[in-house]
Amino acid sequence: MDGGPAMDGRPTEPDRWLIRGVTVAGYGGRASGTADILLSGGSIVAVETGLNHSGVRVLDADGLIALPGLVDLHTHLREPGREDAETVETGTAAAALGGYTAVHAMANTEPVADTAGVVEQVWRLGRAAGHCDVQPVGAVTVGLGGVRLAELGTMADSAARVRVFSDDGRCVADPLLMRRALEYVKAFDGVIAQHAQDPRLTEGAQVNEGEMSASLGLAGWPAVAEEAIIARDCLLAAHVGSALHICHVSTAGSVEIIRWAKSKGWLVTAEVTPHHLMLTDELAAGYDPVFKVNPPLRTAADVAELRRALADGTIDCVATDHAPHPVEAKETEWSEAAFGMTGLETALRVVQQTMVDTGLLDWPQVADRMSVRPARIGRLAGHGIPLEAGAPANLTLYDPAAPAEAVVPGVSKSRNTPFAGMELPGRVVATFLRGMPTVLDGKLA
Repeated sequence: MDGGPAMDGRPTEPDRWLIRGVTVAGYGGRASGTADILLSGGSIVAVETGLNHSGVRVLDADGLIALPGLVDLHTHLREPGREDAETVETGTAAAALGGYTAVHAMANTEPVADTAGVVEQVWRLGRAAGHCDVQPVGAVTVGLGGVRLAELGTMADSAARVRVFSDDGRCVADPLLMRRALEYVKAFDGVIAQHAQDPRLTEGAQVNEGEMSASLGLAGWPAVAEEAIIARDCLLAAHVGSALHICHVSTAGSVEIIRWAKSKGWLVTAEVTPHHLMLTDELAAGYDPVFKVNPPLRTAADVAELRRALADGTIDCVATDHAPHPVEAKETEWSEAAFGMTGLETALRVVQQTMVDTGLLDWPQVADRMSVRPARIGRLAGHGIPLEAGAPANLTLYDPAAPAEAVVPGVSKSRNTPFAGMELPGRVVATFLRGMPTVLDGKLA
């Protein structure tokens, strides 16, 4: 990199940048190709070959891929209330290092994000941190209690402009309450994101129900507990004519139901996590709680079907379900350990290994699944936009040829990554948020 002084501290105004010789990942019919990208005033000024401008900072991007800034539909930032596990500052720093320019912050904080006051607090914390945009997700029910609807309308009208609502971590199990929520958010083009887990079928469940649960002597988590809720809610969404999003799909049966619902033209979308694309329930054999997650890791056959579904578009996007926990919550016996894994810093590398290097996705499709579709599902303006003149300068520069390196804990406050020590390919080189680098040369700017 040349053309400007070293940066000490975060700039308040975006510099002019010339990203030279980068492969721009086109999508949606747009061609990919090598070009120069000129950034100025928070926007993309030009995407052309042979750009030459004075008074700019130059970043030599030969061999790198330019993606629209990644968008995560499913992040747990824990603040307010669980700052021992994560804060908005540390969580968004991890997101930027993973190539994200926007994350949706789930509502299971303490207090729960079920009022305009709490979602606005999270939104303002995100603006203050500055690493990426933070879009709060509002709770569907008061206190995640599943008894009565939260203040959906006031959260939608708040400064945070909430459009996605979820009780994630818990299922909206009452079908009448779920119907009412879908009806309510339809008025302002909102989305209900469901954590599909029948609570009665998963009482005390610890791992995927099957050979592994039997051999370990742990209570099994049946696939039907997820699939039954998805089937019910697809029917409810069709009846109401409202938008339903299915969180962290984990079974082949769930994929079949979602594919059927989409064939009907119903407003159903779905996400898959990086860990469900890569890891199987066999990892539970060592009783290491780092592999304990909700929904649980499933079989190799489920993993293969999830990959196929992401490739053919049945599953719309990758979402991290980044779930940080303090050390004492994970380094304990399996039955007592918390569910959850971190994932923001490793998601793109996992997708490269499981989807790109296997030939299931190309880079334009990665842009679609990790930026375009999640931004669209989350009703998020300014993100998931083609890298072309006039667009906001939200982009990620990625080196797919970087040699595979072992994953080490990063800047997240928690260390519960299931990929620790695993060798993953690729490297996020830079992340730009409205023309300002939040990551340069793989480090926080």
